[in-house]
Amino acid sequence: MKNTIITLLSAVFLVYVTGCTDDFDEINTNPNTLTTDQLDASMAGPAFANAQYKGLGNASWSIPGDDHGTYGLATMLHSMLFVHYFSCQSTGWQTERNGINDGWRSRGWLRFYTLAVPSLRTAYTAAQGNEEAMAVLDIWNVFMFHRMTDSWGPVAYSEAGLGGTEIAYDLQEDMYDEFFTLLDAAEETLSGINGTVGVFRDYDAIYGGDTELWRKFANSMRLRLALRISDIDPARAKTEAEAAVAAGVMESNDDCAYFEATSDTYNNFIEIAGAWGFYMTADMESILGGYNDPRMGIWYNVNADSVYVGQPNGGATIRDWDNDILSGLNRESVFAESNTKDIEVMMAAESYFSRAEGVLKGWNMGGDAQDLYEEGIRLSMNQWGVTETAAINTYLAGTSTGAVPTLAEEYTKVGKSATPPVDVPVAWAGTEAEQLKQIAVQKYLALFPESWETWADLRRSDADILYPLLNTEDVDGNDGLMRRLTYVPTEYSTNEAAVNAAVSSLPGGEDKGSARVWWDVN
Repeated sequence: MKNTIITLLSAVFLVYVTGCTDDFDEINTNPNTLTTDQLDASMAGPAFANAQYKGLGNASWSIPGDDHGTYGLATMLHSMLFVHYFSCQSTGWQTERNGINDGWRSRGWLRFYTLAVPSLRTAYTAAQGNEEAMAVLDIWNVFMFHRMTDSWGPVAYSEAGLGGTEIAYDLQEDMYDEFFTLLDAAEETLSGINGTVGVFRDYDAIYGGDTELWRKFANSMRLRLALRISDIDPARAKTEAEAAVAAGVMESNDDCAYFEATSDTYNNFIEIAGAWGFYMTADMESILGGYNDPRMGIWYNVNADSVYVGQPNGGATIRDWDNDILSGLNRESVFAESNTKDIEVMMAAESYFSRAEGVLKGWNMGGDAQDLYEEGIRLSMNQWGVTETAAINTYLAGTSTGAVPTLAEEYTKVGKSATPPVDVPVAWAGTEAEQLKQIAVQKYLALFPESWETWADLRRSDADILYPLLNTEDVDGNDGLMRRLTYVPTEYSTNEAAVNAAVSSLPGGEDKGSARVWWDVN
């Protein structure tokens, strides 16, 4: 029943998917779409379920006119490559070299504003009068839009999905201010209920409407966003982070947020990473191999010689290595079936690493930095099925650092250093600088394969843990992290005033991948 309604509702919103300006008005007024008087509380659940799946950037062959290629183009070929979780087989995929592809980027933007956002708005309308349901929707609203603004900077937010021919963009600092307000209010609404939001019980594919789990999710999100603004507004960051921890963030893997995969709402990552020609990276070989990390064999497979080999990111059109030697996604383990492997949304381990970093910043995080760091590692290991206490303790005491990857000479060939960027061990170090880097490395690993948050967190922390690209197509020659996505062509042609105003707010007033978003100041 749940997946059937998701399919029907998605088909309604899929009829008109050509932009995010005039199209919003058409979607909201066309007689083939649902109108306000046709909505009641029974539609809140199906709409929310669709907003969840689409808000995570996933798509399904079961939904007419859509397919999981959306995830491949918008996520695998962008954030997944940016953070070096994977490299690609094709030499023509320029986004691996910080290049721009308008079509791929546009797919993600388009699906977000013509599928995810209308579903969220429908859920809001149908849930009117249900305070707990509205609080949960506010939490998911923050989740959906924080990923968008962290990727682009100013985006359509307050007017998105409401109709009209011109859609203004909201500044990122204004969006963050509202995010904190919404999360604080949601905590107040859901605190002490310990129940279930009835209209979501059969449709919420993440928590089944459980108010306590959604409350912890909200506070963990608040902690995440507090760290995000810690350079641009350290005083507010401290206030928000401490409030989040005091209210209660995720503390065990029972709190983790997964979207339940089914035959209709399947895990796009597994389908795309396993079939489109993606490989393990030299960075992951270096870090996981250097640490003798047991997650290596869970995530990636060995080659024909029974060894792990990662590919350097940013290879040019001529590569002097054989793809057959490279490791790919391990489809024999947890990533065997896209219908049964649930989609990672937010993991409890992240909050422990965020709290550990907060302690080093002088914040009250309810614990000791080392203890929080080590518990984050334990939770991540347990999450992936590594449960033997002795093995985890051995890992925690490890003194090795990143290893030299198999194809390290490719860096020296282009005049770059082959020295592993990860020069800190797992065992808790003695200086704050080393400790911050250790937290960044372990958080990087714990977030896998949720690459959008990884990309934002690496930009925020500026942790030097990745090799440079072998080659770059960035207009400013940036061979490090891509700093943001550029606006899509259809916005320039249909919503020009809003785009130009947004661009003028960016550093240098130029729409470039090397321009930094509001909070990315260091």
